[in-house]
Amino acid sequence: MKIKNIKINSYGNLKNKEINLANNINIIYGKNESGKSTLLNYIKNIFYGISKNKNGKEISDYEKYTPWSGEEFSGKLKYELDNGDEFEVYRNFYKKNPQIFNNNLEDISKQFEIDKKDGNHFFYEQTELDENTYLSTIMSTQKEVILSQHDQNALVQKVANLAGTGDDKVSFQKAIEKLSKRQSEEIGNIRTKDRPFNIVTEKLKINEIDLKATKTWLESQDDIERKKDEVKYAIESEHNKNYVISKLKNLLQQNQIDIEKNNFKNEMKNKNEEKLNEFILEKKELLKNNQKIIEENDKQKNKFENKKIFFIIFILLILINIFNFIFIKNKIINYIILSLIPLELILILIYYFKNKKIKQIKQEKEKLIKKENQEKIAIINSKIDLLESEIKKQTEEIEQEQKNQEIKIELEKEKIKNEYANIDINELFSIQENDRMEQALKQSNERITNYQLTLNNLAHEEKERQEKIEQYTSLKEEQENLQEQLQEIEKNNECFNLAKQLLENAYEKMKNNVTPKFTENLSNMINMISNGKYNKVAVHDEKGLIVEKENGEYIPAGSLSAGTIDQLYLSLRLSMLNEISKETMPVILDEAFAYFDEERLENILKFLAENAKAHQIIIFTCTKREQELFNKMQIPYHLINLT
Repeated sequence: MKIKNIKINSYGNLKNKEINLANNINIIYGKNESGKSTLLNYIKNIFYGISKNKNGKEISDYEKYTPWSGEEFSGKLKYELDNGDEFEVYRNFYKKNPQIFNNNLEDISKQFEIDKKDGNHFFYEQTELDENTYLSTIMSTQKEVILSQHDQNALVQKVANLAGTGDDKVSFQKAIEKLSKRQSEEIGNIRTKDRPFNIVTEKLKINEIDLKATKTWLESQDDIERKKDEVKYAIESEHNKNYVISKLKNLLQQNQIDIEKNNFKNEMKNKNEEKLNEFILEKKELLKNNQKIIEENDKQKNKFENKKIFFIIFILLILINIFNFIFIKNKIINYIILSLIPLELILILIYYFKNKKIKQIKQEKEKLIKKENQEKIAIINSKIDLLESEIKKQTEEIEQEQKNQEIKIELEKEKIKNEYANIDINELFSIQENDRMEQALKQSNERITNYQLTLNNLAHEEKERQEKIEQYTSLKEEQENLQEQLQEIEKNNECFNLAKQLLENAYEKMKNNVTPKFTENLSNMINMISNGKYNKVAVHDEKGLIVEKENGEYIPAGSLSAGTIDQLYLSLRLSMLNEISKETMPVILDEAFAYFDEERLENILKFLAENAKAHQIIIFTCTKREQELFNKMQIPYHLINLT
């Protein structure tokens, strides 16, 4: 792959700039702050997009290179793959995804995978080179050349990492240690505390105990629903009994009212009978009076007869006196007798007329009394007839009411029996007294209250049971969740173990297959660059990177000079170029030779010109040393001046 053309509309401090690159060696020259690093980042961001994340830096690339004036933040890059296909990438950095055009300037952006997070993966699909590998291999910067002992050791470690794992940022041993540390922190084991494994297993133990206790409690409980049904049935039965007793009570009360009505009618009938008896007595009395009058008349007649006899006797006496007067010659006696006769006659007349008058008055009076009595008797007879008729009617009504009451009671009883066939009605019907009914109602209500209390207790027990069931269900769910968590933890633990195993396998494979090839290339390269001063480079598990000197002595790479280590690191990067991608990737060097002496710089430039002919070489520099040496060695190059 080779970069053909770079066009920048606006990116950081670069504006309206267009750069054409040659296929072989390109030197991009510019003083400090002229935009070399900006151009370097522009190339990377064209391929992989610009990040808004700081990733440990003070500000993100997006913030760093966005134009302040709000002008267009875009550019284009043209490149050619090894198969001759040319592509143009236009990227508006305000947007996530670029536009990719083929040789015919057709937009083929959608032919590549587009990720929501990282955007279009066109460059990875074409080169199989991700951003991290790009930064750790094809692009070398001045920052990799470090002079302090601490950073020198770090650089040696990066070289060892690159040789051992294929990535200068990845140390196998540190990767294993980090994985083990993360495994301990994120998973844990039986020897750790307060780790997910320990927390979940402890919770599982506690939950298992609670679950067992709850299950035991539930199994020990009776069938509450059955008990509730029985109590509800008992309450319903008592309510029915209560209702029946109330109905019977009302029925008896109504019957009592009817009886009271009949009693009232009986009282009226009795009063009428009393009146009838009074009228009968009164009639008898009147009849008796009439009889008495008749008897008195008879007595008067007898008396009159007696008086009549007396009158006859008295007449006879007068006649005797007259006879004596006539026949007795005694004058005195005769005068006396004679004088008595008128008196006797007067007395007789008086008596006669007086008795006659009295008799007449009395007869009239008796006649009047008798007539009055007869009228009274007639009235009484009329009243008696009315009373007898009324009494007969009342008797019939009372008898009919009694029959109706009996029929009504029987009908109501039958109705209650039919309505409540499941209740022993006969027992309730046997209760006739109101007091007993009140007592029965009271007892029934007490039973209902007791049943209701039992039902409430059962409801409370059911609620408690439901809470236990919910608790049991919750515990079961929690148990399942904990088991799932434990399974997930175990799965993650297996993933860690698998990752470590795969890492070990990969490391072994790298050591057995890739690393020897790298170290062989590296050995040849360092031998050429150092003019035979260093012949062999190897990666040792314990000592790390070791180098063989001219005299055959093996020394740790950390004991070499910074320049030598820089040569080693650059050599290792160059040795990997043919392995990292299916494309022949460019070699991009940013101030990579700042601390090389003239000899080393000449050797590395000569090596690049002779051994990296297949690669496009782009050298960013702020000095003219590279130009002078290329001119000295008569090696052609293409110069781009940024100043």
